[in-house]
Amino acid sequence: MNYHFQAHRQVRKNLLDILQNTSHEDLLLIPDGFNNNIYWNIAHTVATQQLLHYYLSGNPFRIDKYWIETYKKGTLPNLNVQKSEVEDLEFLLTETSKTLMKDFDNDFFSDYTPYTTSFGMDLKSIQDAIIFNNMHESLHYGYAMAQKRAILGEKY
Repeated sequence: MNYHFQAHRQVRKNLLDILQNTSHEDLLLIPDGFNNNIYWNIAHTVATQQLLHYYLSGNPFRIDKYWIETYKKGTLPNLNVQKSEVEDLEFLLTETSKTLMKDFDNDFFSDYTPYTTSFGMDLKSIQDAIIFNNMHESLHYGYAMAQKRAILGEKY
């Protein structure tokens, strides 16, 4: 699993880079042809990671429920995000990855409720969920990069 945790840290590093190097205005802008914004895509990865790993294993979330309720699948982007919330998300991107590794090493995920994702993948264990989550976060990293390119194109 070390490789998968390394991949998770790298995806999170890439997401953090976009978050820190995109203007606040651009993070919240919904580009033409998209249903959400860069900020929603990044916050959604944190919310989904908690659901896939903690909720489905019967464990408490490691973050405030606000993040889950506001950024889970099916939510709409919040266009009124304060800079302090962006800073909180920066922290959560790094810390939830570290916490996941520690919890995994401490056998925190002894039970897991099987789940079929909307992507069509069957998750039967925490290992499956960690691997799938990396794919999911990479997908949203791609969306965030595409949105940033669309925004930069719209400005010129």
